[in-house]
Amino acid sequence: MKVSIPEAAPVFPFADGIFPAGCPSRIVLDHVTSKWGVLILVALSEGPQRWSELRRRAEGISEKMLAQTLKTLEADGFVRREAQPIIPPRVDYSLTVSGQELAALLLPLVSWIAGHADTIVGRSARKAAGAAD
Repeated sequence: MKVSIPEAAPVFPFADGIFPAGCPSRIVLDHVTSKWGVLILVALSEGPQRWSELRRRAEGISEKMLAQTLKTLEADGFVRREAQPIIPPRVDYSLTVSGQELAALLLPLVSWIAGHADTIVGRSARKAAGAAD
């Protein structure tokens, strides 16, 4: 006689923790999932980089947005800024341990998006074109 055990419904681990407007996780989610935050974290997951390397990697980012994003991610404890005491000045950016943990979680998401972006954007464009008719 076989006994089957019913599959338990997945447990949502957050209960109401991330949904209240005043939850600190909302602030961190905003910083991490911003357009530039994700790209900078993914770029730094490949190793330490200088300002100019990051600017080249995240095409379209302005100097102001790069500075703001790096400052925010540094304040959150995800990015380390290391100024070298040399002339000309050199500053390297890298991920902290927390940043590495976060990037490891973001990379599968970014990979999935990259693999499905053409289909999703094409679907949206076809839908918009159909609505325009």
